[in-house]
Amino acid sequence: MPSIWIDGQLIPLEEARVSVLSHTLHYGVGVFEGIRSYASGIEGEEDTAAIFRLDDHLRRLEDSAHICHLPLPFSREQIAEACVKVLQANDLQNGYLRPVVWQDDGTLGGLGSMPTVHLAVAAQNWGAYLGDDGLHKGISVRVSAYRRGGLGSFMSRAKINGQYVASTLAKREALAMGYDEALLMDDHGHVCEGSGENLFMIRDNVLMTPPASAAILPGLTRDTVLRLAYRMREDLGLREITESFIARDALMVADEVFLTGTAAEVTPVREVDNRVIGGGKAGPVTSKLQDAFFGVVRGTVDAPKGWRTTFGSVAH
Repeated sequence: MPSIWIDGQLIPLEEARVSVLSHTLHYGVGVFEGIRSYASGIEGEEDTAAIFRLDDHLRRLEDSAHICHLPLPFSREQIAEACVKVLQANDLQNGYLRPVVWQDDGTLGGLGSMPTVHLAVAAQNWGAYLGDDGLHKGISVRVSAYRRGGLGSFMSRAKINGQYVASTLAKREALAMGYDEALLMDDHGHVCEGSGENLFMIRDNVLMTPPASAAILPGLTRDTVLRLAYRMREDLGLREITESFIARDALMVADEVFLTGTAAEVTPVREVDNRVIGGGKAGPVTSKLQDAFFGVVRGTVDAPKGWRTTFGSVAH
């Protein structure tokens, strides 16, 4: 039976209950994170795994909660411990963690009410978010008519529940039309990101991604890939790495396009709005960055200190 950590204790998932009058259910004020754990790829360490960039994810959870006036009921250290416990309780090495913070006191208050803050951590086995074929052969994407919220009304550095409505609708629309994923633009016509991923493109040996000042969530996988790109720049044959705005038509004539995210990892894009990108498959730069990324998360490629929180499996 799957277990979930909720408000300080592990309980069976079936016993986890949230009131239908939950403030977050009605008004969307809650925050969350997506975090992955990977089995070690190091010989002799088959019984260990590591959560990737756990501290960075939990720092962002704290930032998101602070932006939303949500006082977290547990410290970063306690939440980190909960993440390990949930993975072990569910016998997961390759696991996806979902810490979520919400407000609920069982009564329906108004917009200005401040109900009790709760925190849960769930874990499940989640493979390639955009499919195994997508991870290796590339996906098709559609530039959606839905817009990424402007910085004047959108808290782009926070993972807030209610801010994912447009992304959800864009994704559903793309799937219904036969695409694998949606891309969202801002009100100025810049392509910002996917429904839950950051965007990269390569043209004439220049690697580009929208800047952190754009209407994007500056993802931790995005940061990881940028660091890898700088480290591998010569091997990748890149003459420049830049954070700059990307126009829709520039994306269509890119040599390579790929998406990054905790769920999506590093996923190549083979087609944008029915225009084939490059050779219609993962390009050489994308493939090398993808290999390096999986090496880092599995421990076979050197990573900065603190990026891999290792833990051992538990006996059945």
